[in-house]
Formats: sequence, structure tokens, C-alpha cells
Amino acid sequence: MGDQDLPGVLVPGFEGPSGIYKDHAGELQKHFNLITMQDFLENKTQVGPKIQAVYIWNREPVVDQELLQSLPALKIVATPGAGLDHLDLKLIASFGVKVANTPQAVSSPTADMGMALLLAAARRVVEGHQLATSPDTKNFPTNWLGQEVTGSTLGIIGMGSIGYKVAQRAQAFEMNILYHNRNRRKSEEEDAVGATYCERLDDLLQQSDFVMLAVSLTPQTQLLIGRRELRLMKPTAVLVNIGRGLLVDQDALVEALQTGVIRAAALDVSHPEPLPRDHPLLKLKNVTLTPHIGSATHQARWQIMENLVESILASLNGLPIPNEVLLK
Repeated sequence: MGDQDLPGVLVPGFEGPSGIYKDHAGELQKHFNLITMQDFLENKTQVGPKIQAVYIWNREPVVDQELLQSLPALKIVATPGAGLDHLDLKLIASFGVKVANTPQAVSSPTADMGMALLLAAARRVVEGHQLATSPDTKNFPTNWLGQEVTGSTLGIIGMGSIGYKVAQRAQAFEMNILYHNRNRRKSEEEDAVGATYCERLDDLLQQSDFVMLAVSLTPQTQLLIGRRELRLMKPTAVLVNIGRGLLVDQDALVEALQTGVIRAAALDVSHPEPLPRDHPLLKLKNVTLTPHIGSATHQARWQIMENLVESILASLNGLPIPNEVLLK
């Protein structure tokens, strides 16, 4: 624990995959007394009443009823990124606790990642690297072909801040852009990126050469893409997922990729993460997988930290909270 005169903030720790980065910890300690989960668990009675905020990193610490009951002074839960599927918002609100996230900090790098995956799948970049570096390669075959991106049709499912930035990038590739969203964007926003709204998801799936998932995971969107939806897609289509693994029925996806229902998939997310090492998705040549790194840039992670600090300080000082998550 740090300066006892500063507000107490619960953090997962400083080691392991959920540890706070060293340079981030130094910045956080300028404003807060950082209390690790280990410190808290070892002395709940003394430490619990000092904690006014929970700082989540890599989905830890888990905010459940037991934790909330142990933190009588808690004012805010601050979580990185745009996704909220790891939080029970109604439960947290029932304790009078606010929630803030950082959607703007992750929108550009995640959109970049979406386009990187789209391009990698279209032009078979991973396979090409393996071919170029294999000790068995004697020549480069002239019939080793990928898909054209320029002039193709991109269907974006989820036109929030990330989806819209994907559209901005796709426009530079002269792609025809379709989108499906819970709410239609303003006409001037559509015109700015040349996007056409599809009220029916089926229409988007049938027309798109590339389908990109950039939607939040909710009970309504879980398994949004299943066997039926995959069969609506073109046999030459590529599915790109930068949202959450549970948006897709992975068993149906494996079957579709193995049988030529769609051509390829490029996934930054899966369920679980990481996949079991014997999972069939890991063995398919027409799958490109990355380890959930949509926002994994030095710049984005620093901005996330700054945004979380700003929200926590606003909450503790009774000010409007930037990026406060409101129950709908």
C-alpha cells in the first residue's frame, strides 16, 4: 500500500497477466493509495473501509456481491475499454456505486486491428509468411491468390465508436459499406463514410464480402452469428470478429470453415481466451487468430489509464463523471 492520506483504490496487483504496468502504477500513485487484492484479502476489516474506487485491469478484480458488501465507502468502478459484459451493472448500481469505462480510448486502435485482420485474411498474409519462410519452399507459385479488398463490400455489425472508425478506414480502401445497428446513425454520419443502413441483419450478411463484428456482447447479441447466419453469407466471404468471442457460435464457425460455407475468418477474440490448445480453430489454415489485442498499443493503454484516473477523481470530488455508464 502507498500514501495513506490519498484515496484508497483497489487494483488487481502489479504482477502477472492482470498486473498494473509499472509506468502506469507510478502515475496512479500520484493520485491514489493503491491497495492490491492480496492486501485487501489479507486484511478486509481494516482495508475495506478505505477503498473508494475499484480499478479494473484485464477484467480483474471481479466485482461481485461479496466484494461490494466488503467496500462500504466504494463510489466508483472504473473499467478499461468499451465492453461491459464482465460487470453486473444492476448489482453495482444497487449499492449506489457508479461505473465508468473508456470507449473513446480504444476505438481507433481496435478499428485499426479490425482492418489489419481483414487485410491479413483477404491477402492470406499469415499463410504467405509461412510459405516465404518455410525451409521446404523452392519457388513461389503464381496461382497462390487472395481476395481484392478495394471495391468489395464490407458489412459492419455494430456501428458504435469502433464500428464507425472501421467505416472511416474502409472508405479509404474504396469499399462499399453496409451496417447493421440497434439504432440507425444520422444521415450526415452515414454520408460522411458512405455507409448504407441494413435494418435486417440477413440483408447485410447476404451482400457482404467481409462481415465485421464490432458489437457489444449482451444477452441479445450472444451467439448472434450461428449456423443459419453463416449459411446466409457468401461462400467467398470472410468473417472478422473484434467484439467478443461469444458473439459467434464457434462450433458452427468451425463447420462453416471446414466445409466451405465461408472462405475464412479472422478473430481477435474467442471463447474462452485462450482457446484450448487442441481446439479445431487452431488447426485451420483459413483462420487468422490474434490474442485479443485490439487496444494493445502503448498510446491506447496510457490513454485508458488517464481516462480511468479522470473518472475516479471526478467521482470522488462529486463532479460529472466522464464516460459514466448509465443503466438503460
